[in-house]
Amino acid sequence: MPRSRSVVAETFRVAAMVCVVCAVLVSTAAVTLRDRQRANAELDRKKNVLAAAGVIEAGSAPSADEIERRFADFSVVVVDLETGDPDPSFDATGYDPREPGTAPGATLPRPPNEAQVREVPRRTLVYERRDDAGRLELLVLPIEGQGLWARMYGYLALGPDLSTVRGLTYYQHGETPGLGGEVDNPRWRARWPGRQAFDDEGQAAIEVIRGAAGPPEDDPYRVDGLSGATITSRGVTAMLHFWLGELGFGPYLDRLRKEDSGGEAS
Repeated sequence: MPRSRSVVAETFRVAAMVCVVCAVLVSTAAVTLRDRQRANAELDRKKNVLAAAGVIEAGSAPSADEIERRFADFSVVVVDLETGDPDPSFDATGYDPREPGTAPGATLPRPPNEAQVREVPRRTLVYERRDDAGRLELLVLPIEGQGLWARMYGYLALGPDLSTVRGLTYYQHGETPGLGGEVDNPRWRARWPGRQAFDDEGQAAIEVIRGAAGPPEDDPYRVDGLSGATITSRGVTAMLHFWLGELGFGPYLDRLRKEDSGGEAS
């Protein structure tokens, strides 16, 4: 009996030591790799912004140096979604609008909407490219909304008129491959450049329809539907209308339009 107890005790002692060693190794690896993971996530964000803007081809694999070189033409602007104003006092280093924190005022509630966006970050990041005279050339906006199965996250790029679509790309979604998952298809993404986000009344008019749309010059507000993915198609339309409207970037876009026309932003 004493020998049996000794064997059991030794077994538990060895098991405990193994657990401690493994825990130390896992913790060390997590701490050691944290900075690299953050750097990779930041590089992936820049790559997707460039893809939406049409600066690089979506799905391509440019080097990290090329991504950084091309992204250097863009300015990261912190926007207060409540006022539509830039917030240069906010330190965006390491800030992820998808995880804005739990401090009071970090998020803004939104009323029920078709995009199923219940709240938005008070401050988010947009990406501007301007010429040497300070005139806007490209604007890339983050968008998100509900697809069929899960949240869809992407970027929408607009030209200097703030209506002509330069590109749309999704970097995270849970849609069915071959159906809603076709939002990743280069052929479908190629349907977007040249479309108009807003109609003559200034209302968000871009939509994904059932069936085929005409070319941008003849059918500026409509984009081909995703075959067999009606709910995903509706989700894309809903999130675009949300983020282009007053609940999303509407106040910020109004400010940019006044800036372009020489008026004073409210």
